Amino acid sequence: MKPNHEDALTAAGPFPRHELEAVYRAIHSRRDVRDQFLPDPLPDELVQRLLEAAHAAPSVGFMQPWSFILIRDEATREAAHKAFLRANDEAAELFSGAQAETYRSLKLEGIRKAPLSICITCDPDRAGPVVLGRTHNPRMDVYSTVCAVQNLWLAARAEGVGVGWVSIFHDADIKALLGIPERVEIVAWLCLGYVDQLYSEPELAVKGWRERLPLGELVHEGRWPQEKR
Repeated sequence: MKPNHEDALTAAGPFPRHELEAVYRAIHSRRDVRDQFLPDPLPDELVQRLLEAAHAAPSVGFMQPWSFILIRDEATREAAHKAFLRANDEAAELFSGAQAETYRSLKLEGIRKAPLSICITCDPDRAGPVVLGRTHNPRMDVYSTVCAVQNLWLAARAEGVGVGWVSIFHDADIKALLGIPERVEIVAWLCLGYVDQLYSEPELAVKGWRERLPLGELVHEGRWPQEKR
């Protein structure tokens, strides 16, 4: 006899208006925090809620490839900051003129200022060699892990916690620092801490680095638009 899974179904429908507005508010007011962190530690129960939100993310084949390394130790965060500085100096050399000046003016002190960092990783072997939905795109495990990052970020915004995503480092440096196996991929180093102010628009837009693209230019009906000749 086939199992009856109908008992696992639950009612679906739109949220009440005030709950719906809260979801969209979190989405549209989320910011990448670089320097506005307060030093106050985050309570354990709050961190647990954020991790549960991340762990509730969708994943292809229900592989759940993510792991979360919590870094509170000041010495470890200082070592990670030094790794960031080395890579950041390399990155700065890739820009020129006014853009180089703007890049060097950006304050990127989250690793040192935020009381908590979370390194989110992706284990490609978590669900075995053959994974439902990953058979023709091996990167689906990483895409799934990014969903966990976004879940955590939106939950943090609702909790009044700022998040900064650090991506400027050599993976080998951080893997050595945290003892991460070679096969495991680092997806995000997130800095977390309370904030009492956020930019009303993305910081890089406010500081003239890049504007938000018009949505109308990015939506196409039916197929990719043909380039004009």
